[in-house]
Amino acid sequence: MTTSGTGETATVIGGGLAGCEASWALAERGVRVTLVEMRPVRTTPAHQTDRLAELVCSNSFKSTEITTAHGLLKAELRLLGSLLLRCADEARVPGGAALAVDRAVFSERATELVGGHANVTLVREEATSLPDPGIVATGPLTSDLLATTIVAAVGSDALAFYDAIAPIVSADSLEFEQLFKASRYGKGGGADYWNAPFTRDEYEAFIAALTSADQYPGHDVGGVGGAGRVPYFEGCLPVEEMAARGKDTLRFGPMKPVGLSDPKTGREAYAIVQLRQEDQAGQLWNLVGFQTRMRHGEQARVFRTIPGLAHGEFLRYGSIHRNSYLNTPQSLSAHLALRDRPTTLFAGQITGVEGYTESLGTGLLCGLNLARMLRGRPPLVPPRTTMLGALLAYLREADPGNFQPMNANLGLLTPLESVPRDKAKKKAMLAERALADMAAFARAAEE
Repeated sequence: MTTSGTGETATVIGGGLAGCEASWALAERGVRVTLVEMRPVRTTPAHQTDRLAELVCSNSFKSTEITTAHGLLKAELRLLGSLLLRCADEARVPGGAALAVDRAVFSERATELVGGHANVTLVREEATSLPDPGIVATGPLTSDLLATTIVAAVGSDALAFYDAIAPIVSADSLEFEQLFKASRYGKGGGADYWNAPFTRDEYEAFIAALTSADQYPGHDVGGVGGAGRVPYFEGCLPVEEMAARGKDTLRFGPMKPVGLSDPKTGREAYAIVQLRQEDQAGQLWNLVGFQTRMRHGEQARVFRTIPGLAHGEFLRYGSIHRNSYLNTPQSLSAHLALRDRPTTLFAGQITGVEGYTESLGTGLLCGLNLARMLRGRPPLVPPRTTMLGALLAYLREADPGNFQPMNANLGLLTPLESVPRDKAKKKAMLAERALADMAAFARAAEE
């Protein structure tokens, strides 16, 4: 679709997933974009490089199956021309039914394409004011200076919570004879994860070590809002927080053994820790669902009690960092703009969507809509029969007094008029309707 510059200009603040998709959508429609990224001038507690679209939490974009919420959302965004899903395909590593990527390959490709676009100028500096026209896609690690400007503009406090990152272990340090290769229910390649099986005694000893481990203190929430407690997002709880809720919480959460038969016994283990491939060479493995705020020494001690990890070499320890997001139903319009400045839009996790695909999806939509408005066309929002449209509807209609981040889920979609009893058929019908409606939306958006 690439067109030469049409004379319109816009500024995008933030070079993460949402900012990259927004910049690409604008640039491909002829808008000359100034993309402002503060790294490496100013670093963050979570990023390790200055590359665009760096993934700092997991290396998985979740399921590709269109009968799941994340798989459906990906299919919709491909219809809208997502750049980053293309990059993810090029950087893909085995991950069962999930779209898992080599982080370095993914961010390098995104930096090459976005930063090298003829209509994009990449500026490395900290932004302190809001762009108009433009898009703010600074994510959950918005700098304090810009956060103060945002709070003043929306006229109300934003919210903040802490997020946690899972550790990565070296393949060379794993004792593979104690592990087995399998994907849950044989999905994807059928054997994409290394699995560490626990007996009941091993599991209970692990929980005891986990709940007694020394942790970094949970500081009061500062910056863009709130104070007092550490309001974790329920979808990304630290593993020790889950363990503190009851000894079986992990066994029915990230350590559930369901669908994973141990070939040595022919049975499901009492509990399982899954290791997901991080890089294309298979040298780095992520402890799935094991985001943590334990001190580094404690992480090594506790996680080395996992079968097969007795000599684990941790190439990245887990950590915590502040995540900030706006009270979007109170502060932003239906197309995610300031209510009194329709061409100043917000995209990504700062709007209250949670997850990689959700973030890049809002960035893509904001870029598409800003390009439309610069041409004198009204912004468009997908119907709530689509996964992207349903997310936007949630952000628009949620109770401002109890607003919390939201992942894509099928429960957000408009119900079918006639609901079949068969759940698989219901999901297939929801996906078929969503993709047909998104295809129609994509055509209308380019008019």
